[in-house]
Amino acid sequence: QEQLVESGGDSVQAGDTLRLSCAYSLTYTYTKNCLGWFRQPPGKEREEVAAINLGGDLIYYSDSVEGRFAISRDNAKNMMYLQMDNLKPEDTGTYYCAAGGRCSRDFWRRADYFDHWGQGTQVTVSS
Repeated sequence: QEQLVESGGDSVQAGDTLRLSCAYSLTYTYTKNCLGWFRQPPGKEREEVAAINLGGDLIYYSDSVEGRFAISRDNAKNMMYLQMDNLKPEDTGTYYCAAGGRCSRDFWRRADYFDHWGQGTQVTVSS
């Protein structure tokens, strides 16, 4: 059974740093090929944050986090990370890791391509 579990969410001040982790247990190769982070701000739709392919050589970021966030993965440990620097109040939301997407420029944002999701971890950034 495919499982993903996020951790690392917290309440912080603007300008602070957080590192989210996603521990995954994925049986099928296709589900491991593309992992992603999404977030849902309070009262808003879920939005893409970043995605990374199996080899780590294809990485995508949304414009709102480019230059502040860094996605990475450790395939040996079955872990994915999201390093979040210089956090802003607009980064507040529930953060989800997801697996099974398509890591290409045209499709990485498509949440409907990701088959498996974690339960989410809350990030709150105060000004």
